[in-house]
Amino acid sequence: EVKERAVRLVYEQQKESDLSQWAIICSVAAKLGCSAETLRHWIRKDEIDTGKREGLTTSEREHMKQLEKENRELKKANEILRLASAYFAKAELDRQQR
Repeated sequence: EVKERAVRLVYEQQKESDLSQWAIICSVAAKLGCSAETLRHWIRKDEIDTGKREGLTTSEREHMKQLEKENRELKKANEILRLASAYFAKAELDRQQR
């Protein structure tokens, strides 16, 4: 809620003022008690999410994290299966030699 309000305030002040975006961000951040850099980051994320700026949207970023997690889990499972396969292959060779 604070993020949305802060971003909205910056956009509203940009429409009414000819100050730079950074000056407006600093002003709003001081009023709300957050750092200007944090507010700038929120603005950039909002610009990406609304298509005003290039980059991965929040939902795309979350999807990418989910895919990376799934990829790690699959690599672990493959490694376990590879080791198990090697173990059973060795056991079979040992059994055949007896």
